[in-house]
Amino acid sequence: MFLSIGHDNFVNSRKIISILRPGSAPLRKLKEQAKEAGKLVDATAGKPTRSFILMENGMLIQSVNTPATLAARLENTGIGETQ
Repeated sequence: MFLSIGHDNFVNSRKIISILRPGSAPLRKLKEQAKEAGKLVDATAGKPTRSFILMENGMLIQSVNTPATLAARLENTGIGETQ
């Protein structure tokens, strides 16, 4: 199952570890580390980043959608529901 993260970009929803909002110092550090390691993907098409998606393989993906929007989309697919 794939999750739309904006601008016709999709990620495998089963590989998502967390969806984070930008702004905190730890996230800025994580972003810099991912960039240095070649694991930062900018899927914003030049728009402001409203969330980061951390994947199982360590990739960090920037999205234009808010964490709440992405979480709601996950719940609509049935992936985000707790068991």
